[in-house]
Amino acid sequence: MKDTVKLLTVLVAVGLMLTMVGCPKRVIKEEPIPPPPPPDTTPEIVQKPKIELSLGAIHFDFDKSDIRSGDAEVLKGNADQLLKAAEQEQKPMVTVEGYCDPLGTSEYNMALGQRRAEAAKAYLVKLGVAAGQLSTVSYGEEKLVTTNPAEYEMNRRCEFKPEEE
Repeated sequence: MKDTVKLLTVLVAVGLMLTMVGCPKRVIKEEPIPPPPPPDTTPEIVQKPKIELSLGAIHFDFDKSDIRSGDAEVLKGNADQLLKAAEQEQKPMVTVEGYCDPLGTSEYNMALGQRRAEAAKAYLVKLGVAAGQLSTVSYGEEKLVTTNPAEYEMNRRCEFKPEEE
C-alpha cells in the first residue's frame, strides 16, 4: 500500500508539473482591422433629360381613312420626335386613338376609327418608328370634340397619346 501511495503521489506531482509547465500559452494574434472599402468608384450615370413629346393630331375627310398631304407633315413631325427620343434610348409607348363624327352607326364608326388609327400607325412605321412603340384604339363617336354639325370635321381625327411611365 505504501507503494501505491508513492505511485499516486508521483503521478499527481507529474500531473501538477505538466499543468503548470505544460503546453506553452497560446498567443492570440490580433487580426489587423481591414481598412474601410474605398468609396464607390463606379462612374455616375448622367441621366439625359427626358424628351417631352408634343405630338400633333391629324384629321380625315368624311368616311375616309387616307392620310392627307398636310397631315403627312404632322405625322413626319411626330415621327421625328419619336425617333429623337429613341436616339436618347427613350422609347415611349404611344397610343394612336381613332375618332369619328356621329354620322353612321356606332359599329361602323368604331371600325372606321380603328382603320384611321391603323393608317396613322402604318405611316409612322413607314417613317422609321418601331411598331412595338405604337398601339391603336378606336373610340368611334364616343369622344366628340363638337356636336355642331357644321364642325363635324373636327371629330374625324387621330390623336397620339404618350403613355405615362
